[in-house]
Amino acid sequence: MHVARQSPPTSAPPAGLGFRAFQALESLFDRAFGSANNPLRHLGALSFLFFWVILASGIYLYVFFDTGVKDAYQSVAALSLAQPWVGGVLRSLHRYASDAFLAVMLLHLLKEYLAGHYTGLRWFSWVSGVPLIWLAFASGVVGFWLAWDRLAQFAAIATAEWLDALPLFSEPLVRNFLYPESVNDRFFTLAIFLHIGVPLFLLLGAWIHVQRIGRPEVSPPRWLAGGTLLTLIALALVRPVVSHAPADLAMLPGELRFDWFYLGILPAANGWTATWVWGAAGAATLLLSALPWLRLRRPVPEPVARVDLANCNGCGRCALDCPYNAIVMQPRSDGRRGPRQPLVLGDLCASCGICAGACPSSTPFRSAEELITGIDMPQFTIGEARERMSAALERLSGEAKVLVFGCECAADVAALQHPGVAVVNLLCTGMLPPSFIEYALRA
Repeated sequence: MHVARQSPPTSAPPAGLGFRAFQALESLFDRAFGSANNPLRHLGALSFLFFWVILASGIYLYVFFDTGVKDAYQSVAALSLAQPWVGGVLRSLHRYASDAFLAVMLLHLLKEYLAGHYTGLRWFSWVSGVPLIWLAFASGVVGFWLAWDRLAQFAAIATAEWLDALPLFSEPLVRNFLYPESVNDRFFTLAIFLHIGVPLFLLLGAWIHVQRIGRPEVSPPRWLAGGTLLTLIALALVRPVVSHAPADLAMLPGELRFDWFYLGILPAANGWTATWVWGAAGAATLLLSALPWLRLRRPVPEPVARVDLANCNGCGRCALDCPYNAIVMQPRSDGRRGPRQPLVLGDLCASCGICAGACPSSTPFRSAEELITGIDMPQFTIGEARERMSAALERLSGEAKVLVFGCECAADVAALQHPGVAVVNLLCTGMLPPSFIEYALRA
């Protein structure tokens, strides 16, 4: 028997008020969209979808963008005026997909926090996701500069004043916006370079972010993706994005149609001292990054999956099904049949039992009195699950007999128990071998 060292798995099932409220909201969305197409269940995948929409529309906008100081405004404004059904729609898609990307990213962070998915084996995904917020914010703010209208003027000056609070530059950046002649073509060349380069780092960071997940969901379901795209297109048609008046550094910007998703922090930096805003943003970033190690109550360590080579043929199904890449295949060490055997990486094991459900030896039809599988959870084995299921089936009575498999980390199904309904709780419903269903139906 081979097993790596044990380590604390994921946190205990969250039961806080915030998590229950989010679950209630998910239930409402299930009724409206169906559970398979519920956007709250695919926030990570939706963020990838919005990124590709931003990328595709941005390529088209870049073709028509002119980096000249006098032509930047005209080239962007012409997209909405000269070609409203192509350039105007794509410009609006670019803007609304960008807003949706940031909103979905922050909602994804909130959901994972409320669910307790930031400690234990999930610390890497959590910590690697924190810098993505800054990259998305920076790319969005720079994108507003390129239009070089009154809103861009405000965004550029407010950003320069905010950056001047840091001891990084020999001369204040805001001096570059004191009078009209101070802005030249190089400003837009730099802006377009940043607006293209930062998202590339964002994409790299997103790739790193999902490395600890076996099969990350990077594409939403087809119907959800189609409905989301149609919604963005409808919004672009009903409320197209148009430019403000051209930027004029000799005048104050005046009344603006503000974008609170990306520019909301700039009025705060303008109204308060920029140093306080930097302090608050820096403290929030450090707190988010350190959160996996700041828990007052540590989760109780649980045993990780264990391999029994006498019942393992080295098929590798456990490694394929593990959602956290916690199982790797290595050369066989006992001289038995099969060239490979699984090795459990304790630091990555979530103690969910999905690997046990994937094992072909986890079948209740085996005649052995004690059901021992190739890989199993020591705290609750497949053999114990068979015994519990058999006992539950024997207690069923009445014409309509129902067997309910529940998950210890999800909804409490114990209240469903009565003479016509039997309940079997598992570590995770993913632990359930498919053959258990056939076994129950034969009974």
